[in-house]
Amino acid sequence: MTADFAPLFQNSHIATIAGNYWRRQIDEARFPARRVEYKVAPDVTVVAYEHQPENPFGQIVLLHGLEGSSDGGYIVSFTQAALQRGFGVHRLNMRSCGGTEHLSATMYHSGLTSDTLHVLRSIQGRNLGPIFLVGFSLGGNVTLKLAGELRRTDLLTAVCAVSTPIDLACAVRAIGQPKNVIYARRFLSRLKGRVRRKHPVQPHLYPIDGLDKIRSIWAFDDRYTAPLFGFGTAANYYATQSAARFLEYIEIPALVVTAQDDPLVPFEMYRGRKAFQTNPALTLVTPRHGGHLGFLSRTRPRFWLDELLSSWITGQLSRPLHLH
Repeated sequence: MTADFAPLFQNSHIATIAGNYWRRQIDEARFPARRVEYKVAPDVTVVAYEHQPENPFGQIVLLHGLEGSSDGGYIVSFTQAALQRGFGVHRLNMRSCGGTEHLSATMYHSGLTSDTLHVLRSIQGRNLGPIFLVGFSLGGNVTLKLAGELRRTDLLTAVCAVSTPIDLACAVRAIGQPKNVIYARRFLSRLKGRVRRKHPVQPHLYPIDGLDKIRSIWAFDDRYTAPLFGFGTAANYYATQSAARFLEYIEIPALVVTAQDDPLVPFEMYRGRKAFQTNPALTLVTPRHGGHLGFLSRTRPRFWLDELLSSWITGQLSRPLHLH
């Protein structure tokens, strides 16, 4: 369904860029951050920044996008909104992200759900109330894939995914288009930088010969990501790790939000997708404008997405739990 959203910018690229750089902050005097390390495996530790209000209604774990971190603007503003509504928030950095490269032998990939699952189970063991998972962009793919893998579960009450590339191959092809060169260069530069920083410690996993000749994310994934995680090729990596393959198996409420003009996530990957018609657990919201994570409203509240997600999650607290 479409949404009641009055965009500040109708140009998708301006919306995307403005959304990325718009100033946001967490009231840490009221909601101080606690750094928490989760040892996922002997050679893997991930870091989350946790904020707790008094007597929280539940817990929300947030997953960022490609080459992002727990300090992303969309993470920061939604954290503040959720805290004000009475939820504890865990801003999780994916493996090697947010200044944590020294804590893990390998980096993340678009379908890596094991780290998030470990964190969720750790939080569940603290009995802090119902748990929600919210993913943005690449983090949304991880979120929906994990929900589909879990199927029937008491671990998560509901999930949200925003601006999510549910078809990874389609998204990577879109990023490679000339109109998206500014994004492609940024992502690729950061990915190459990560390889260069990893190389001195693990040259066998992160060789740098020929790195400068890589000109696309597809080529990068074919050279590094796919072999590193046993997928073989980028094509096989995308085919097996895309959330689209898991949508039909999701059995907990899932809110999926994507703009029809998202330059990085072509709407074609959503249009006509059967699971959104046949799986009652899925709710798809598709505003005409918003770009990629750029849902800035010309009316109050400015951060329309934060209000939408926090209201929807609050509404899930009153739903009876049915594992069907």
